[in-house]
Amino acid sequence: MRIPAHSVCTAIRDDIVSGVFERGSRLTEELLARRYGVSRVPVREALRTLESEGFVVARRHAGACVAEPTELEAADLLEVRTLLEPLGAARAAQRRTEAHLKVLRGLVRLGQDRARRGESEDLRSLGDWFHETLAQASGSPGLIALLTQLRHKTAWMYAVDRPARPVDSWAEHGAIVDAVARGDAERARVLAAHHAERAAAAHRLRRTDRPGRPPAAPRAGRVRTSQHPVNTAGIRN
Repeated sequence: MRIPAHSVCTAIRDDIVSGVFERGSRLTEELLARRYGVSRVPVREALRTLESEGFVVARRHAGACVAEPTELEAADLLEVRTLLEPLGAARAAQRRTEAHLKVLRGLVRLGQDRARRGESEDLRSLGDWFHETLAQASGSPGLIALLTQLRHKTAWMYAVDRPARPVDSWAEHGAIVDAVARGDAERARVLAAHHAERAAAAHRLRRTDRPGRPPAAPRAGRVRTSQHPVNTAGIRN
């Protein structure tokens, strides 16, 4: 089975974000093809995509390497994200579907319930799912792509402190969904801007490791062949 380049791209990006491939380290086609159990053709295409996204740079005499963003570049990305997320919420209030609302409300219920119980293990992933769905509800492919890329890059560059009061954070999520459900674009924008500013304050730049540590052993056949769609399973009205 031929593994599509976008799946290889996702796998490499995930390994960059998680730190398997350190900043500045080389990314050879041969190593990557062996690691993911694919040919060099999808790897070459994936590296071009990752270069356009800013995760990879092409260096003379070295080839493809993991990018090494500066602190200024990281700060700029975080600021852009805080500007675009409110726009996405406002668009969602105008363009969301009932399916989007069902997922958003279900996620808020789950998040609020687990926050009240002090079960913080899944709150980060639930929050990521919430913001991904809110972006998709904007109905703007270009904006969705930008927000997705910004989430990946901020996760790569920053560690995020746990909120002191997760219940308050999920109350903010719930208020945003209420505004989106009412079609109140301005209210959704204002609430999302406030939430984004609070979230940005919890971001801390990750320590920059020196390159040189070899990546983990190859994992042939571990490439995901598709991104999962928004899943409404298990979320009840």
